[in-house]
Amino acid sequence: MAVLKPFKGLRPPHALVEKVASPPYDVLNSEEARIQAAGNQFSLLHIIKPEIDLPENTDHYSETVYKKAKENFEKFKAEGWLKADDDEYLYIYAQTMNGKTQYGVVGCASVDDYMNNVIKKHELTRKDKEEDRMKHVRITNANMEPVFFTYPAIKEVDSIVADFVENNSPEYDFTSDDNFGHHFWVIRDKKIIGRLVELFGTLPSTYVADGHHRTAAAALVGNEKRKANPNHTGKEEYNYFLAVHFPADQLTIIDYNRVIKDLNGMTKEIMLEKLAASFNIREAGEEIYRPDRLHNFSMYVEGMWYSLTAKRGTYDDTDPIGVLDVTILTREVLDPLFNIKDLRTDNRIDFVGGIRGLGELKKRVDSGEMAVAFALFPVSMDQLINIADSGKIMPPKTTWFEPKLRSGLVIHELN
Repeated sequence: MAVLKPFKGLRPPHALVEKVASPPYDVLNSEEARIQAAGNQFSLLHIIKPEIDLPENTDHYSETVYKKAKENFEKFKAEGWLKADDDEYLYIYAQTMNGKTQYGVVGCASVDDYMNNVIKKHELTRKDKEEDRMKHVRITNANMEPVFFTYPAIKEVDSIVADFVENNSPEYDFTSDDNFGHHFWVIRDKKIIGRLVELFGTLPSTYVADGHHRTAAAALVGNEKRKANPNHTGKEEYNYFLAVHFPADQLTIIDYNRVIKDLNGMTKEIMLEKLAASFNIREAGEEIYRPDRLHNFSMYVEGMWYSLTAKRGTYDDTDPIGVLDVTILTREVLDPLFNIKDLRTDNRIDFVGGIRGLGELKKRVDSGEMAVAFALFPVSMDQLINIADSGKIMPPKTTWFEPKLRSGLVIHELN
C-alpha cells in the first residue's frame, strides 16, 4: 500500500516566494536559466542550475558545479530565504491553466515503495541523467524539487482537499511569468493529516507522471544512505522523498510531436506513396490540421497539412503498447521510411511539446530547419496507468504534462 508521509518543509517567506520559485531544472537549458535568473539572487535556479553562477564554459557535470549548489543552498538558509516549518505537515499545491485548476497533495513518498514497485513507472531512465540528479541530492542532502505523481482518484481525498481549500487562505498565491496560477496551502491539522495518510494507505499503487529521473535519483540516494548507516532503523528522513500527488481524473496529457530534418532521400510524392500502405491519407490544406482522435495523425510538409489515419493491422488494441500512436508512427514511419532506429540518440529527429502549439511544427519546417513534422493525438491517463500496471514501458517522448510543477515552494531535507 502507498505511503504518504508528512514532513517539515523548508519554504520561502511569503514576500519572496515569487522570486524563489522557478521552473524545474530540466525545462530550461543553462543559457535560458542564466537569463531568467539575471538580477534575481533569490531564484532557486541558483541551486538547481548552479552553473549559472560560474563561467559559461564550465562543465555542467563538474564537481565545482555541485559544490556551488551546496554553497548556494546554505546561503539561502543562512539568509532566511528558505525557512523550516516548525512541525511535520502535509501541503496542497494547486495549479491553474486556461481556467482549469488541479489540486495535488504534497507529502513524502517512500523509498521502499519505489524499490518494491508500489510506485509504478512508464518510462526508462538514462544512467547519466540519474547520476547527475543523484550527485545533486547527495551534496545538498535534500530533495530540492518535487516529483509529479498521480493516483486513481479517491472521493474522500477530493472532499478533504476541497473543504480545506474553501475554508483556508492559501499560504502562497501567484501567477508565474508563463501565466499559470500557483496556489499553496499548509495543512497543520493533525486529524486531517492522519486521515489523508490513512486514505493513501489504501492505494495499491501510485504512478510517476513526470520526473522519472528525479524520482529514481531521490530513491536511489535514500537507498544508498540506508546501506551506509549501520544504525539504520527505517524511520530516518532519507527513507522518503518529496512528491506532489494529483488525482488522475484532474490531469490532462498534452500531445508530444515529432519533427524530422530530411526525407531520407525521398521526394514528397514518394513519401506519400509509401505512407499510403499504412495510412488513409487526406490533404488538409494550408491551415493547421490537428489530429482529432486516436490513430489519426497530422503531417506537415512543403507548406501543406495532411490527415493520416492508421489502417487496421497497423495497431493492436489489445496491447497497451501496440495501441499507442507513438508505436504506430515509429513502426510504420520513422523506422522503415526514415531509418530512425533509436529515438533517444538519432539527431535527425526532434520532439516538440504540444504546449508550443502546432504552429511551432509549421515554423520549424517552413524555416528549412526541418523537412517534415508529425503531430499525434495525446495519450490518455487511462493508457498511462494501464501501461504502468502491465509493467511495460512507453516509447520515448510519449507524454507531456503541463503546467510543470514550480520548484521552490517547498523543499525536503534528508537529515
